[in-house]
Amino acid sequence: MRIAMIGTGYVGLVSGACLSEFGHQVVCVDKDQAKVEALCRGVIPIFEPGLDEVVAANVKAGRLSFDTDLKTAVAGAEAVFIAVGTPSRRGDGHADLSYVFAAAEEIAGALTQYAVVVTKSTVPVGTSRKVETIIKKARADVDFDMASNPEFLREGSAIEDFRRPDRVVVGCDTMRAREVMKEIYRPLFLNETPILFTSRETSELIKYAANAFLATKITFINEMASLCEKVDADVQDVARGIGLDGRIGSKFLHAGPGFGGSCFPKDTLALVRTAREAGAPSQIVEAVVAVNDARKLEMAKKIEAAFGGVSGKTIAVLGLTFKPNTDDMRDAPSLAIVPALQQAGATIRAYDPEGGKEARKYLNVENCKDAYDALTGADGVVILTEWNEFRALDFAKMKSALKTPLMVDLRNIYRPAQMAQLGFRYVSVGRASV
Repeated sequence: MRIAMIGTGYVGLVSGACLSEFGHQVVCVDKDQAKVEALCRGVIPIFEPGLDEVVAANVKAGRLSFDTDLKTAVAGAEAVFIAVGTPSRRGDGHADLSYVFAAAEEIAGALTQYAVVVTKSTVPVGTSRKVETIIKKARADVDFDMASNPEFLREGSAIEDFRRPDRVVVGCDTMRAREVMKEIYRPLFLNETPILFTSRETSELIKYAANAFLATKITFINEMASLCEKVDADVQDVARGIGLDGRIGSKFLHAGPGFGGSCFPKDTLALVRTAREAGAPSQIVEAVVAVNDARKLEMAKKIEAAFGGVSGKTIAVLGLTFKPNTDDMRDAPSLAIVPALQQAGATIRAYDPEGGKEARKYLNVENCKDAYDALTGADGVVILTEWNEFRALDFAKMKSALKTPLMVDLRNIYRPAQMAQLGFRYVSVGRASV
């Protein structure tokens, strides 16, 4: 099938590349000419393991291409995916749909035959209907159907998530649109992937509900971690104990400095706003948003306490991105924690395996060449992101580099007893300090 993917951000680029891998002819469109030219040269603008190989293979095979001309890409396409950004709107926290609606206007002028216009971006309930209205108003003569097809990609494992998803959700109103969407995802039918067809409104809400539920699990275990520290319990054992219950499950029960990234913060805010406007406010999700915001500043206070105050001290920070295997800094806990420490008088020496360049846009810190460079001369170390290379650090080398053998591990990478034996003062989350 011929597919136009509007947007070459995280969702659009991964989705377009993987759909071309399914055998479809995909053109990814973006207004940023420099970005498109770089993609044509094989330069990938984001760090996502395996994405460069998928893009290169399908460009070479002639199934994937990049262009700035939306009209050419959409003309003759059987499906047009809208995968542009929907950031939180300033002031009210709702999703900013200006890019979605602008794409709809352009798509309307470019359609030359029947096509299914698919909202792939994460959008509030009812957006698909608004896009449909925009296209019909611009082109009363055009023959098209709308569909909602939210993505469920995890940064750091997006390629595998697209190839072997837990499910595919499609919201559409006509059998014709349904058949087009079934053909697009036909390779997944062969793997017996569950494909759930719903109304468009249900599809849109599924995405928000899924992310809000996962964010709630993270927030819940973080609150339990705080309680564990007060009553001498171990949050990791608590997480295992409840996670073995099949009704609860073990995923997303890892205590830490709070959730961040491109999805959970903005999607929980948008769901809160949607629920309020619909007259069915979600007190649970509102609490999740408030607790998570407070969590990050609580972690800054935790670090200050561990250092006995940070004024005039140098802190080595390992990891700046919101999670490992990505260079994404959006709503990363470091964006709240690092400035709070600096405001309290600390000097920050930081190292992130992939996020250093992106972090420079948001943080004024000394970016170091590796973990040990960051540790050199520091009064202690803080682990903010659990990159694999931080899981097996050379402790002898660490102790010789640090002024004081102090580690604040906000990801619970190490075992307290092991760290005590090695001569470190060790502070983690939801466990006794040693």
